[in-house]
Amino acid sequence: MADYDLILRGGEVHDGLGSPGRIADVAVRHGRIVAIGAIEGSADEEIEASGRLVTPGFVDVHTHYDGQATWENRLAPSSNHGVTTVVMGNCGVGFAPCRPAERAMLMAVMEGVEDVPELVMTEGLPWNWETFPDYLDALDERALDVDVAAQLPHSALRVYVMGERAAGHEPPDAADLAEMRRLTAEAIRAGALGVTTSRNLMHRTRAGDLAPSLYSEEDELVALAHGLRDAGAGVFQLIPHITAPAEDEFRLMRRVAEESRRPLSYSLLQMPTGDPGQWRTYLNSLTAANADGLTIRAQVAPRPVGMLYGLDLSFHPFVFHPSFQSIADLPLAEKVVAMRDPTLRAQLLSERPDHSNPVLVKTVTAFRFAYPMGRDPDYEPDLADRIDNRAKALGRTPEDVAYDLLLEDDGRAILYQPGANYRDGNLDAVRTMLGHPDTIVGLADGGAHYGIICDASFPTFFLERWARDADAAQRIALPDAIAALTSQPADAVGLGDRGRIVVGAKADLNVIDLARLHLHRPSVARDLPAGGKRLRQGAEGYDVTIVSGAVTYRGGEPSGVLPGRLVRGARGLAA
Repeated sequence: MADYDLILRGGEVHDGLGSPGRIADVAVRHGRIVAIGAIEGSADEEIEASGRLVTPGFVDVHTHYDGQATWENRLAPSSNHGVTTVVMGNCGVGFAPCRPAERAMLMAVMEGVEDVPELVMTEGLPWNWETFPDYLDALDERALDVDVAAQLPHSALRVYVMGERAAGHEPPDAADLAEMRRLTAEAIRAGALGVTTSRNLMHRTRAGDLAPSLYSEEDELVALAHGLRDAGAGVFQLIPHITAPAEDEFRLMRRVAEESRRPLSYSLLQMPTGDPGQWRTYLNSLTAANADGLTIRAQVAPRPVGMLYGLDLSFHPFVFHPSFQSIADLPLAEKVVAMRDPTLRAQLLSERPDHSNPVLVKTVTAFRFAYPMGRDPDYEPDLADRIDNRAKALGRTPEDVAYDLLLEDDGRAILYQPGANYRDGNLDAVRTMLGHPDTIVGLADGGAHYGIICDASFPTFFLERWARDADAAQRIALPDAIAALTSQPADAVGLGDRGRIVVGAKADLNVIDLARLHLHRPSVARDLPAGGKRLRQGAEGYDVTIVSGAVTYRGGEPSGVLPGRLVRGARGLAA
């Protein structure tokens, strides 16, 4: 009989806590790490890791797999990039609690805010829950390729408590606030990791209506905070009002943290317009708040948060032009043939987008600030290649240039618009934000934005760009980079049992060939319910990914084993 279930032999082991890597074996039994060092015993399976990194599995605290986790077993693309635990329910959107009569409203919010098509949700969601504890029970029945943890979404909670009043401008009364507080505490006690909300005015339904949480005043956010305080657990996650003064938004966040007596995290980005110093104001306020004894973390994306345009994606420059509607539902090949017709081309170039949602119109007209992505994705493109600058140099309109670019590669070409975090045409601001002691890597948005954003590949980019390829002045030391993907996000949401290679920790592990680590270009797959399409992005360099001691991926291919389960509540190392 073997001494262990699994041994990883001779890899460069990084504990995820920032310690220098060391050559060692790692032994696993019953889903836990039980020995590290020179291990003489035998195992049911041994994996040779010489010349490779052995890291903890990555923890992604900002995803939207709320629906996907109920209709499929693999939470790609996150699980293709070394992620072994995801936290969903972010940005105040989700599907629980929910009465049958309110399902359409929540799906409309999710479609508008997170670009999950309504038809996909209608076909895929089993709706075998009503309350948030019911939803957790439904997730408890699922077998997945990663562990999942859930947060209580404010928009769903508001609709559950207030009904139709939640979608209007009506403020909650005292009874509404008391019920939101009670249900927040109930969700935390049932196993939610926290409560989430959004104040971002871009978060609307596809028709243009603001998400329900955006009507909330301070008293309502404080009611949620008191729910966390009543439960004595949980984290408050918030998307700030991006056009409001940073000082005002941070003052509100401080009040919420003070009232909850619990940690708070918020999204931090360098915005492409408005006050150029806003992100620095947020960082300075973050420093002061933590110095005052509050626990506040900023979630930072390690590259530009960029939109992707393409004829086979959710958006492109002509998607809302009246003449495009007659070909919008054609297969890609037929669409390309139609668009190569000179008459249709002239008509489309003469029109402007027409849609009731101003955010969507703004989204498509921003294509002029996009770049051709090419077959090898470049997330730091040269300003001269931007479509508006190309057009100016050629004496053409941006629409004319974009039209030709979209037809390349038989219509599979992708235009990349690096919105946030690329205002200066470089990642210097990102490096500063990543280097702050109170920030964590986040905002990957896996499970959302199926046809416009593919940022769940952040972990691969982060290691490749910042720990391997950066120059000496900007490079993040490898032990620190691994900690940023593992123990730091895990600890920020109370999951101290993972994100580290220490005896007693959960055996979630990666074996990575760092020299070979490389991102592929995003591509479209039609594998969602009802034949819905989504962006996927593969990578090279992940030899093995392990969840609870079981190999889930080898060489990037699924093993067929599904050890991932629901994680209920905060937890520490096993005794």
